[in-house]
Amino acid sequence: MSKIVQMILSGIFFTFILDFFLFLGIKENYIDAHGIKLYYNILFADNQNIFVFIIFTLIIGYVVMYLSNKTAIIIVSTLFLLSASTLIPPIGSFAGEILFMKKDITMRTDKFSYHGDILYSGRKKVTFYDHELKKVILLDKKTIQGSY
Repeated sequence: MSKIVQMILSGIFFTFILDFFLFLGIKENYIDAHGIKLYYNILFADNQNIFVFIIFTLIIGYVVMYLSNKTAIIIVSTLFLLSASTLIPPIGSFAGEILFMKKDITMRTDKFSYHGDILYSGRKKVTFYDHELKKVILLDKKTIQGSY
């Protein structure tokens, strides 16, 4: 097998592991903490950025294949610790807020207007925290007027 193919495969392998722990921490400390009904597989599949994944795959693959073992271990271990740090509740919650939360949004349906924060925008529903009701509500994307 050529070194380039090995580089790409090892990069995919390590990037997948880092990605898994990143989304696991977000699922436990942001999604579950807000009571959002969402399976891990859907969260993981729907929120992948292919360009970021490819860039990390190439960088990590290069580090693993072409740098010294000591340097590669230090870099990959550091990236693993950063990714796994989302398992710490404040860090996982903060990462989830950065990725998913949109603050101070006004949403309108045919009958009502809501003002609050979008906690998560899924495939068919938007999980929304309404400041006036002081509770989390689910809005069907088909009934929302305009863009958010």
